[in-house]
Amino acid sequence: MPSPWSPRREVSAQTSRLLIERAHEELVAGNDGDRRMRDVRPLVQESWRRSLAGLVGAEALPPLDLASAELDEYRRMHPLAGVMEMIRALLLPGEVSDSGVVVAVGDAAGRLLWVEGDHRILTLTGDMGFVAGANWSEAAVGTSAPGTALELDSSVQISGAEHFNRLVQPWSCTAVPVHDPESRRILGVIDVTGGEEVVSPQAQLLVDATARAIEGELLVARLRARAEPPARPARRLAPKPEATRATLRVLGRDKAQLEVAGEDSETITDIGPRHAELLLMLATHRQGLSAERLGELVYGDADGSAAVTLRSEMVRLRKVLEKTAPALVPQSRPYRLMIDLETDAQQVLSLLDRGAHRVALSAYRGDVLPDSTAPGVEEFRDAVRTALREALMAEASVDVLLTFADTAAGSEDEALLRLCLKMLPPRSPRRAGLVARLERLEA
Repeated sequence: MPSPWSPRREVSAQTSRLLIERAHEELVAGNDGDRRMRDVRPLVQESWRRSLAGLVGAEALPPLDLASAELDEYRRMHPLAGVMEMIRALLLPGEVSDSGVVVAVGDAAGRLLWVEGDHRILTLTGDMGFVAGANWSEAAVGTSAPGTALELDSSVQISGAEHFNRLVQPWSCTAVPVHDPESRRILGVIDVTGGEEVVSPQAQLLVDATARAIEGELLVARLRARAEPPARPARRLAPKPEATRATLRVLGRDKAQLEVAGEDSETITDIGPRHAELLLMLATHRQGLSAERLGELVYGDADGSAAVTLRSEMVRLRKVLEKTAPALVPQSRPYRLMIDLETDAQQVLSLLDRGAHRVALSAYRGDVLPDSTAPGVEEFRDAVRTALREALMAEASVDVLLTFADTAAGSEDEALLRLCLKMLPPRSPRRAGLVARLERLEA
């Protein structure tokens, strides 16, 4: 089946784009009364002003609201999970990897849950944080089709320079809210992102029709469920314990920071170097570790001679956690954590897996526990740094690579600098600086 997003014959819109870009610059600078604002659609003007009032940055990256584990569970329970195959069939028929567009489905808060489509465009849009788990509400990133559609509860098209966020301005998008077929509350949003072809009238008709078809399918499934014989009453279960989310921040820190959030509370605790090493090893070995193996990873003890030291340190760690995060107190035989402990380093790896290179680089605050000499930490540190470098060099845009080249991890990477030089246009003013840096490294 041919793609409904086949490129159409383009009519030059350079003048219109330039006028909108200038109006955007004036608005961001505080000159919202500039006459050039008359060149911008009222819907976009109003959204820009809401974005300014909400202190949204004009080049802000979207927050990642849902980490991998949370995303999988939330996505599985979301009302739109059961109609994803229908959405794919209607908006991504044929060969998905060459469709020319990205289709995203988000929740009512603007958090993207599924982002699928053309592989090349997924790579490019991932650089600006258009990935599953990211918050694309108007309050987070300003004017965009999914966020503004949810804000207005209406089908919306945003073209190129009409986006409030400059990082998003190379793209155009059409989005429409999806409603509960009976209560009419918003369940989520469907968005199609790509080139100018996705903001045509035909594109809007297709996305609107998809949303209505989805609402109809949800109603049919609900009526079918009601017609089935009632299930036997479920056995009363004990109340579930309070959910606990824990994150260990180890990037660019000598001492780690432990953040523990329950349903009604949140605590942040500084963790000393040795305890940070122990928690990091337990977080990255969720199946558990024997005392011998944990001692080897933390103390470099291959013959088990540090067993007494390890037991004493684990007693001290338990006492610290009993006061601040009881749910994280490790069990023994093997040593293991009873709830998942995320780390900011693993979140960077998750962002790389989703293609969010620019967001991953922004989240990379430095090496994992840089002063630690524990063998397990050194191995994990090298793995994170290597994964970041290889992912960026394989797929990131030249802008992201140049940003990486300005960090401590990339500043003396000759291969990285040469790749940046190769990707830059011949007349780019940034070439001279790269050549000078390469010459210093080779001297």
